[in-house]
Amino acid sequence: MAVEMILEVSNIEVVYNKAIQVLRGLSLAIPRGQIVALLGSNGAGKSTTLKAISNLLALQDGEMTRGDVRFDGQDTRGLAPHALVRAGVFHVMEGRHVFEDLTIEENLVAATYALTGRRAGKADFDRVYEYFPRLHERRRGLAGYLSGGEQQMLAIGRALIAEPKLILLDEPSLGLSPVLVETIFEIIARINAERGVSMLLVEQNASIALAVAHYGYIMETGKVVIDNTAEKLAADPDVREFYLGVGSEGGARSFKDLKHYKRRKRWLS
Repeated sequence: MAVEMILEVSNIEVVYNKAIQVLRGLSLAIPRGQIVALLGSNGAGKSTTLKAISNLLALQDGEMTRGDVRFDGQDTRGLAPHALVRAGVFHVMEGRHVFEDLTIEENLVAATYALTGRRAGKADFDRVYEYFPRLHERRRGLAGYLSGGEQQMLAIGRALIAEPKLILLDEPSLGLSPVLVETIFEIIARINAERGVSMLLVEQNASIALAVAHYGYIMETGKVVIDNTAEKLAADPDVREFYLGVGSEGGARSFKDLKHYKRRKRWLS
């Protein structure tokens, strides 16, 4: 039985300022109801990939010059970002970007505009508070006074209010303590399992990303260089050594092994 894809990205190229090419023929797909991890070092083009999917490139003078993006069977080229959100794609950007001068509850109310034309009735705030009890406790407080972890919870909560079919998550662990990272990723896995929401997860913490993902892609210099099930990527010797920080002796690799790394990246040959 064929797996149904909720998102298909085919051979896209992205240029900034009409001169700087960032993505070079990138392709990936997300099966409906699954979490897919997109991994790679800084500058590989991960965040640009998400912006190409959510049609936010123009905000930074970027342009998709080649290729196609299809969401739920629909070609999204030329679709306004707000229209794409109402179609079911929600982009949780790096750095959280909550409305700091609004209360938590007002932030959630703002997300209800994504439901315009799709459903009537009150948005399900209780569902958000079920996943994030801390937000309920502080719902009358200003979002600007939340901790980094709480702001990340709010950013994901706003996505849930919009009732998306696909959530794009950009570096949800950024700037958080290990305990909070574990909490956030447990909730991400719960949302996927309980709500069936598909997710594309951009993350530098490869270990925890592969722990919750079903499938993974690794990027280098604007293109995918290896992809497989999350389980197989986590077991791959090169991935373990150069993305998970586990050497052949079981210890973390040091920066002095960079040249060795470049020689060993056989998937680029």
